[in-house]
Amino acid sequence: MIIGEAGRAAQTVFGDVLPGGPVYGGPGGGGGRFEMDAAELESVIGLWQDQLEKITADARVIEEILAGLTAPGPDPASSGYVTMGTDSLVALQSQNLSMKQYVQDYLKKLQAAKDKTVAADQANADLGRAR
Repeated sequence: MIIGEAGRAAQTVFGDVLPGGPVYGGPGGGGGRFEMDAAELESVIGLWQDQLEKITADARVIEEILAGLTAPGPDPASSGYVTMGTDSLVALQSQNLSMKQYVQDYLKKLQAAKDKTVAADQANADLGRAR
């Protein structure tokens, strides 16, 4: 069973093949909760960081295209072409920025989840040694 929302999100972005195989949840999941160990979370974080790099690279390409978009001639059709192209690229730029912000926020949540997992694992290990 693939982990709820996080698993579906990763599967949507990365397909069925994740490094190390699919990410599985623990038994009895529900209520929007899932379990992963720190290594699994690190793997998912790496995949999302890769996506962030691609989104950032796309932003640079969009900027370059916008900067180089010029009318092929002084006629109204040419200037209309540039206006429509610019409007489309600005919309694409806005969508790209929105995706970038989403991924950055999601990465923060994944990192926080990993940090909590590591802390809980350490606390459990310390408790086990104290017994």
